[in-house]
Amino acid sequence: MELQFPSILRSFLGNRVWRKNPKERKIYLTFDDGPVPEVTPLVLDILDEYAWKATFFCIGENVKKHPGLYQEILERGHKTGNHTFNHLKGKNTGLSEYCDNVKYASKYIDSKLFRPPYGKMTQEQQKKLATDYEIIMWDIISYDYSQRLLPDEVLSKVKRHSRNGSIVVFHDSIKAKNNVLAALPQAIEFWNSQQYEYGLL
Repeated sequence: MELQFPSILRSFLGNRVWRKNPKERKIYLTFDDGPVPEVTPLVLDILDEYAWKATFFCIGENVKKHPGLYQEILERGHKTGNHTFNHLKGKNTGLSEYCDNVKYASKYIDSKLFRPPYGKMTQEQQKKLATDYEIIMWDIISYDYSQRLLPDEVLSKVKRHSRNGSIVVFHDSIKAKNNVLAALPQAIEFWNSQQYEYGLL
């Protein structure tokens, strides 16, 4: 499993944000696929405990189901981003359908940040969406959703690859629940011990 896209691919994929300022000792913590009542409140409690803020890339359908939980994310001082309405894979979806899905999600998610599910979208989709959104990718993906990884393995990979300006992806999803709840506090403790501060996108 590659936690980071190779630099040559990053440049090839064009107008996407992979990492923030490498001169600033900050970690940009993000969560994908929520909000869900089984996980998101527990993640929010962990973030409160450590006084860290994050950006939640939400699925519109989940926000529609749980609007109060979406508001709670904002009220606790975090930011949100658009992750499509139905977690669409861009490569398997036509241009109009994909962009309309993102636009529909924006009825429920008030943000100009967008992250494509699976990190996959066509150049045409990217070009069209980039006129309205800042497209946020990642410097490190934790793979916390993988059933093949234990929390210690997730943590080890995140610690090994963390660097100035890293955009780090965890998931506030049911699939990732065990790994994220176990690894997240230790990851924040590690970043604190290394004098990183949180950054918000």
